[in-house]
Parts: sequence; C-alpha cells; structure tokens
Amino acid sequence: MRRKIVAGNWKMNYDLSETESFLSSFKEQVRPEDVEVMIAPAFTNLNHAFKSLRDHDVKVVAQNMHQCESGAYTGEISAKMLLSVGVKSVILGHSERREYFNETNKTLAEKVETALKHEMAIIFCVGEEEDKRDNGTYFDFVKKQLSEGLFHISKEDWKSVIVAYEPIWAIGTGKTASPEQVQEMHEFIRNTIQNDFSEGVAEGVPILYGGSVKPDNAKEIFSKEDVDGGLIGGASLEVESFMKIINAFK
Repeated sequence: MRRKIVAGNWKMNYDLSETESFLSSFKEQVRPEDVEVMIAPAFTNLNHAFKSLRDHDVKVVAQNMHQCESGAYTGEISAKMLLSVGVKSVILGHSERREYFNETNKTLAEKVETALKHEMAIIFCVGEEEDKRDNGTYFDFVKKQLSEGLFHISKEDWKSVIVAYEPIWAIGTGKTASPEQVQEMHEFIRNTIQNDFSEGVAEGVPILYGGSVKPDNAKEIFSKEDVDGGLIGGASLEVESFMKIINAFK
C-alpha cells in the first residue's frame, strides 16, 4: 500500500514567533498514525522547526535548494547546508519557482541529481498553466516536465521521490480541479512512470495533489484511486484547517 502524505508548503509566510506559535499548537493535536505529515517553513525557520519537532513524527522539508555543492551563488542554499540543520527532504520544481525564478526542466534535473546524491527525499512538482488545459495539451506538457526533469534517475532512486501535481490555474486562485480531473492526471502520471520504468516503480510512488485543497474538498479528492495525499498551501498555515485536511483520509 502506498504512503498517505499531507505536506504543508508555507511559502514566504511566518516569521520565527509565528512558526513557534503554530508548532506549539500543532504538536498538541492527535494525528492519524497512518498519515505521513510534512511541513515546509521558510529557510530561516527550518532548524527551529526541526528541533521543535524532533520528538514528533512530522518531517521538516525545505522549499528549494541549489544544484551546486557550494560557490558564489549569493542567497542560495545547498544540500549540505540543509542536511546540517536536520533537513533531509526538499520540494523541487514548484510552479512559483519555475515561473518567478525561471527554473527550467534542465535546472531541475540537476537539482534532483544533487538531492539524490546527498540521499535526500524529493517532492517533485509538475503542473500545467490554464492555456495548456484549455487547448488540450496538458498531458504532453506534464509528460515533458516529468521526462526532462526526473526520468534520468534510476529505478532505485524512485524510493526517494514523491510527485506532486499542481495545476497552475488552481494555485492561489480559489479554483480547484474537479476530483475527476485530478484522478485523470494522477492516473496519467502513474502510467507515464510505468511506461518508462516499471509497474512496480509506478505503484510505489506517492502522487500528491496541490491546488486550493481545503477542508471541505480534501476528503473527496483524497478518495480517488491514484491520489495519495496533498501538497497544501494556504490551508496549511492554520492548525485547524491543516488538521482537518490531515484527517480527511478517515
């Protein structure tokens, strides 16, 4: 059985005191044992979150990292730096990184290689813009993101990979793909992995949905056969709403 996962991507939100306040309340919550929970705070709060959650079954994830080991890359963070503060997982390829910081499939392939070299787990994001959805090329677009950014890895490496499908037109817009649209793309992603690797690899890869997931729609989305959880944005910033999403698997 594939892992059930709910990951909160906090993006550029919450300073240290706000992070402390969230974690203090969140640690008191009773979470289902069969759901893997992750949070991705800002870089400045990663070590604090790691220390705060050291005795709790919640993984702390970085929102990004650079592909190089070190060097003259002002403002960037390396895999080694993340590992040194206790962080062993990273989100790569989020649509906001692709759009606002011009990350290409080639760049992401290099980041994937670096993360795997350092034995880090990866949440690899894919997803189409609204025009690709409207003109019917969304399958081809997502397949290219997968093949150029991720498919150079070995079968063994897939054990360290989670795929997150986030249609760009449904991130922060209030729009949400229908559960049927979500399942259709998740099934396509799984089949694409199977065609390039194997059925065993494809069946073992968790595929998360992200795109305006909220407490009132999470249960229906998570009930779909190929949906293994969610990469949650805004709704992960409030303990109550985040917990309702985590509990949506019940």
